Amino acid sequence: MDTSLKRAEQLDRTDPLAPYKKEFYVPENTIYMDGNSLGLLSVRAERAVAEAMESWKSHAIDGWLKGDHPWFHFSETVAERTAPLIGAESGEVIVASSTTVNLHQLVATFFRPQGKRTKILADALNFPSDIYALQSQLELNGLAPEEHLLRVKSRDGRFIHEEDIIAEMNEEVALVVLPSVLYRSGQLLDIPRLTAAAHERNILIGIDACHSIGAVPHHFHDDEVDFAVWCNYKYLNSGPGGTAGLFVHEKHHDRRPALTGWFGSDKEKQFDMEHTFTPAPGAGAYQLGTPHILSTAPLLGSLEMFHEAGIDAVRKKSLALTRYMMDLFETEIEDESFAIGNPRIDERRGGHVCLEHPEAASICKALKANGIVPDFRAPDVIRLAPAALYTSFVDVWQTIRTLKKIMRNSEQRSFANVRDPIA
Repeated sequence: MDTSLKRAEQLDRTDPLAPYKKEFYVPENTIYMDGNSLGLLSVRAERAVAEAMESWKSHAIDGWLKGDHPWFHFSETVAERTAPLIGAESGEVIVASSTTVNLHQLVATFFRPQGKRTKILADALNFPSDIYALQSQLELNGLAPEEHLLRVKSRDGRFIHEEDIIAEMNEEVALVVLPSVLYRSGQLLDIPRLTAAAHERNILIGIDACHSIGAVPHHFHDDEVDFAVWCNYKYLNSGPGGTAGLFVHEKHHDRRPALTGWFGSDKEKQFDMEHTFTPAPGAGAYQLGTPHILSTAPLLGSLEMFHEAGIDAVRKKSLALTRYMMDLFETEIEDESFAIGNPRIDERRGGHVCLEHPEAASICKALKANGIVPDFRAPDVIRLAPAALYTSFVDVWQTIRTLKKIMRNSEQRSFANVRDPIA
């Protein structure tokens, strides 16, 4: 393999997405590899927030109906622009609330324990917030989580095998909730296969797409996924705590949301102030309170770039970046304590590389001290996420070269091998 800087520079020269890097605020003297936790601010997102602030300044309360993007329909406007990223039809998506709130909303709506079917199926490697939400929903239904929440075990602590998930889809399961991409290892689950298997067994299925939206194209409508949730502040760069999103397949649009709120009303009736809830058509019915305009506005700007670039081109570069990173790592890093903990096969890998090492926490600190921003996940994972719109091949080359220097000089030994309060 050609591991030269010249090769990385050549890859950047032929990269059609390279011009987008200049649209992002990359901290000075920093290579940012943490976009799967928090994406960077873009000039367009900043401008979108400024425009929302100007609308507030100029129109005050009339901003709900005036301006380029009236707030009354703002969530729907942004949702319509999000839909192509997950293969959704118009009306199947709404931008609202947070991921966990949306998961509570949808599980409360779709989990209807009856007869034998009283269990929810998840996986043992899932993100804790999802598990907390599922446990809560079971308790609200008078069911003990230790008995009614099934978690498919991993064979190796890294991956979940689809056949193991399917084997657990028995006549006692009412609902399956799975991540699209496992947050530690970056494994991309086979959503079409799992959805088809669930439906063959009369089980509903929901997907947490936090670690895939904006990095991996999805086809939730055609795959007939029942519902999905996600955050927008990772690969979609909507900012810290940015408003989340949800998907409800149109075949379920006759369902009444379990949790109802004012902004889930039909827009024509919302200000009638009646005490009878008339749901909005489609996913809009799943909104609760007043939308977070200033927390949603950055997404409007960010989505412009995804619309221009196309999610397929983003995915192509993302795979090229992670492949290049793995190849450099295997060529340059000689420490036998390291292991690549993510899938090698492109179609099974999300948007980040997972490196495992017993000193992962201290290595992450050493990387930061050298201007590389990684992400640590307990107990031993270094996540490196080269985001397609603002990471160059030279950035990847420099990251691995810096890691090589750290390990050669044992620089990690200068730092405690414990996680920071926010890893």
